[in-house]
Amino acid sequence: MRCLVVGSRCAVSTLDDRFHTVSTVSTTDAIQPHVVTVDDVDDAGFLLQAIDLAEQARASGDHPFGAVLVGRSGTVVGSGLNTVVTDRDPTGHAETNLVRTVGGRISRADLSTMTMYASTEPCAMCAGAIYWAGIGAVVYALAESELRQLAGADPANPVLDLPCREVFARGVREIEVRGPVDLPKAREVHAGFWSR
Repeated sequence: MRCLVVGSRCAVSTLDDRFHTVSTVSTTDAIQPHVVTVDDVDDAGFLLQAIDLAEQARASGDHPFGAVLVGRSGTVVGSGLNTVVTDRDPTGHAETNLVRTVGGRISRADLSTMTMYASTEPCAMCAGAIYWAGIGAVVYALAESELRQLAGADPANPVLDLPCREVFARGVREIEVRGPVDLPKAREVHAGFWSR
């Protein structure tokens, strides 16, 4: 990936032909999300795994969200998908399910070196779970604000448009956040779902 900074703007270009995009983002506003390009093929691959889980959740009758947790070595150490409908649990989001799965078997020190990849930006509840678990980084595809546009006023998903960056910024430790990453499949998994 290349980044050319001119004033307060950054033009970013990836070199991989499959994900070649150019975007311009502001470097002056640390809290506001900006569409970014995929850092490397691994990020895209892990995000696509999370989106595949979102497709599985949707096929099971749940909301289309998925997440994977990746260790420093690039190994997937856990995954989660949304189970809000099938478990009748409003907290059964992909990220919280993933945190519950790995929280008891991976030390906080190890979690701090890991990255969670999410099909959609973690909501405020999930951001809190990620923070309290001690996970070190989050990469997401679809922004919460775009989900709000897709879901509208659907009572099945009352979107709380509060960026995870804002939640993490209130904490005492830093969490690296990259996203939204522009992957069309992240939008496609929601197509027609919220208008039922």
